[in-house]
Amino acid sequence: MVDILLGGQAIGRAQVQREGLYYRFTCQCSLSGEILYRLTARCAEQTVHLGIPVPEGGRFVLRTRVPVKRLGEGPMEIRAVPKHADLAGKFVPLSPEEPFRYLRRLENVFLQVRDGQVGVMLPEDVGG
Repeated sequence: MVDILLGGQAIGRAQVQREGLYYRFTCQCSLSGEILYRLTARCAEQTVHLGIPVPEGGRFVLRTRVPVKRLGEGPMEIRAVPKHADLAGKFVPLSPEEPFRYLRRLENVFLQVRDGQVGVMLPEDVGG
């Protein structure tokens, strides 16, 4: 079991099980529901977005699977991050007229819209 942290406070617990090439996450936490949060897992200097917990039985619950190769192995930290907060990384706008220079990094990016421009967020540690 791994604590789910919001700031420095534990707000819930996550059961993390290795199933072959995947980690299975079963997360339960206490949130007010006034602010939308997403959960992130950090392990071996890699951060992965797990998703947004949803109300279920008086708690907020998230169940998901993540490939081990995306997260790595070792001690794990799970955090609740306000969904509106910008995550660290490099925003790369997408344009149909220009080739995408980060094809080899696609498994580590996520789609985001900033100021009406669609793009992808590359993790902090990704170089040009």
